[in-house]
Amino acid sequence: MEIFILAFFALGYLVLAGADIGVGMLLPYLGRSSAERREVIAAIAPFFLGNEVWLVATGGVLAGLFPELEGELLSGNYSLFVVLLVSWVVRDMGLWLRGRLPGARWQHWCDGAVVAGSWGLALSWGMLLGHVLTGIDGPLALLPALVVAALFATHGLAFATLRLRGEPHRRASVLSGLSGGAGEARTYALTATALATVGVLAGLRLPLAAGTSGALLTPVILALIPLLVAAQAWVWWTFRHRVTGPSYL
Repeated sequence: MEIFILAFFALGYLVLAGADIGVGMLLPYLGRSSAERREVIAAIAPFFLGNEVWLVATGGVLAGLFPELEGELLSGNYSLFVVLLVSWVVRDMGLWLRGRLPGARWQHWCDGAVVAGSWGLALSWGMLLGHVLTGIDGPLALLPALVVAALFATHGLAFATLRLRGEPHRRASVLSGLSGGAGEARTYALTATALATVGVLAGLRLPLAAGTSGALLTPVILALIPLLVAAQAWVWWTFRHRVTGPSYL
């Protein structure tokens, strides 16, 4: 049961947060003007904080139920996790501060932080997943990382076609080869499945030996999972329509 709990949160993060990471990676392509970039950011604004909860939950499950695996991942990839956390902070800083001060230069700096942080997150996760899957170290480790990052970007495009309108929607649709509403939902499901598959394959190569605290923590986590799923479903239902203007960010 502990393995399924870890998989639930880790795969949930990859699929849900993978979309806003991918949108951030392609912000300059999707939004050519400041107004368009605000609409692109508005597409992920209601979701990105809730998506990050899945990563926090994954870390908590690792620490509580799989302490040996947590120690192995952290000790063997310390610098990579530092880059990941810095990218996380930079990306969120750009999102939160973009609309707090006037001026095109400030907005350009914040947009750059969103793009750089998003690419940092995608490549960091790509390096980690690629290392687990292939065991490749050194400069060649960048190759699987780029493949995973491209998958994040594709997933972000699929999400963007569901949320955007006008020219940003057209750009996302052209690059992802989409042509209509049914195709957009189908493509999002395909990219989500691809990301989840990468996560499953990486998980199968990890030493998933649970610790001794499962008897206490597992019932508590199982009781909280329906609340998390219900909150996520409510957010998606509330913001199911396409973006019609800039958000609070």
